[in-house]
Amino acid sequence: MSSSLPLKVALIFSISLAGAASFTTTAAAPFSLPRKLITNSSHSLSPKPKPKATASDLLSLLGPPDQAESVNSAIARDLWSCFKFLAPFNQTPPARRSLSSELTTPLIRSREEIDELILSPPPPVLELARLAVDSGGDPGAIHRALDPTMIHVPDVEGSNEDRCELTRTPYGRQFIDEGLNSYLEFLFEIIVERGPSVGLHVCLSRYDFFHGHLFLAKESGRLGILFHAKEYPAYDKEFFPCNMGYCQVGSNVTYDDSMNLRNILWLAPLPSTSTKAWVAPGVLVVLDAHPEGIIYRDLIPEYVHFARTLYEEDFGEVVVDVNYLNVGAENPKFQLFIC
Repeated sequence: MSSSLPLKVALIFSISLAGAASFTTTAAAPFSLPRKLITNSSHSLSPKPKPKATASDLLSLLGPPDQAESVNSAIARDLWSCFKFLAPFNQTPPARRSLSSELTTPLIRSREEIDELILSPPPPVLELARLAVDSGGDPGAIHRALDPTMIHVPDVEGSNEDRCELTRTPYGRQFIDEGLNSYLEFLFEIIVERGPSVGLHVCLSRYDFFHGHLFLAKESGRLGILFHAKEYPAYDKEFFPCNMGYCQVGSNVTYDDSMNLRNILWLAPLPSTSTKAWVAPGVLVVLDAHPEGIIYRDLIPEYVHFARTLYEEDFGEVVVDVNYLNVGAENPKFQLFIC
């Protein structure tokens, strides 16, 4: 698992290079078949295994209509029941372009403006999304968009004293284009702001919500980020008897049903591979991993059922970690680090 941050953030990225069930019954055998054939055919009467959802199915459902239609109908129905959208979902891109590459504090924008910034992000985000696809899903294309300047990750909410290392490396970078950095900060803040509308209550802190994993989707190359909240729940002998090391020390995050909602997915708009058109708009959705649902059953490995963790590498090739950390002392001050 990874870590989180408080309010008033400076954004820094940690870059990790890498890379209903259908039961089919066979019609009764004709009476004219030999007994041996009738006996053999009886084996086909047993129900076929229930189809299992994959991360690719999930991404396809959130893609253009032709991709969505390729998903098994039973799987599609069950996955849809686990989607909690933080902005209206559309299968077709909006006709209007995004407002501006200049992002201001989310609270001074109307709900409609925020929705549009998610469905159709500012030009720098669209350019990066197209670059991801045009490069054939090459992580190097994203790495080259980063400023080579290394930024030291400072103490975050007393993590140094606790010997807690929140990022994979002690330094981070940011994108050369400030519009990209601003948009990533915007995503963190909007998830915190809109989360309660779907039952997700998180705060920007090193114990709760502070990081995501930027990936390029398998097959399509679509740009996405899998965010993780509730990163370090407090140890509780009865409800969360898990020792997670130094970064858990001092946690005030309670382990409860909200853990079901700790995986949040952002997808950039998907460009056409043959024209300059866009075939799918942006998406921001909370993935509900409650124990009765298909995400818990099929997509979360059994050994992390308790933590409800979806893994970014199941969605595609991981390019960088995106961290939004509270680097302020007394007053929260957030900074973006890409590692």
